[in-house]
Amino acid sequence: MSPDTHLNELGEFLKARRAELSPRTVGLPDSPGPRRVAGLRREEVARLAAISTDYYTRLEQGRMQASAPVLDALAQALHLDDDQRGYLFGLAGKEIARPRRRTRQKVQPQLRRLLDDLTVTPAVVMGRRMDVIAWNQLAAALITDFGKLPEKDRNYVRVLFTDPAMRTLYADWKTVARTCVAQLRMEAAKYPDDPRLTALVGALSVQDPDFRTWWAGHHVAALNVGTKILNHPVAGELALDWDTLTATTDPDQQLVIWTAEVGSATHDGLRILASWAADQPLTAMPAG
Repeated sequence: MSPDTHLNELGEFLKARRAELSPRTVGLPDSPGPRRVAGLRREEVARLAAISTDYYTRLEQGRMQASAPVLDALAQALHLDDDQRGYLFGLAGKEIARPRRRTRQKVQPQLRRLLDDLTVTPAVVMGRRMDVIAWNQLAAALITDFGKLPEKDRNYVRVLFTDPAMRTLYADWKTVARTCVAQLRMEAAKYPDDPRLTALVGALSVQDPDFRTWWAGHHVAALNVGTKILNHPVAGELALDWDTLTATTDPDQQLVIWTAEVGSATHDGLRILASWAADQPLTAMPAG
């Protein structure tokens, strides 16, 4: 992604965010008569950020770069959360392209050992662009048998949008999928020159109208914690808390685990699923 592309992306992000706000939500008086645009006008954002309308217009049009103080003022004016603020600053600070990393990502040995020890806890290791680079047996039983997929297709977002079973597995598939798109946008900001990420976004945009719409919304979110409700064909309804742990030896690798409170119906369901998985011909994770 070239510097010009980054400036255009920053402009589109600002435009999308101001479209979500109304004068009332940011403390401005409602103007009389109908409004020609959704959300705030450019001049209203400029006023809130204490910059000129011309300056802000050029930012939205991708015709100039913003300083850190201006970005901070815009983040406050547009009521950006921490993830959105980080994304905004990331876009503005990517003038020097990151080196492309074309080598295949390998799971850290200590993370792989940990996966093998988690017998009643589903867990995967996600790498760049949310690729699933390692998983344990219970994760394969819970989500999908990743080992049966070609290596290039072992991507959590790709599976979520292309495997029809995911739409029944997740009780609220749309919320889960929309969040994943926002998380993928964070990856795109970190690795703007990754050709595989670009290809992934292009393919899913063509294949799925929901992905195309949500990607165009420019929402961002970090991969951290949450709760998901799954309707599993073997274990039944599972209310799973998920958490993300980043490897200190490689920040590009994150261990994602799904857990449940001991004694809960979901915890019992995981034990049932683990027992069932032990008897299934699930594909072993490739070595190395």
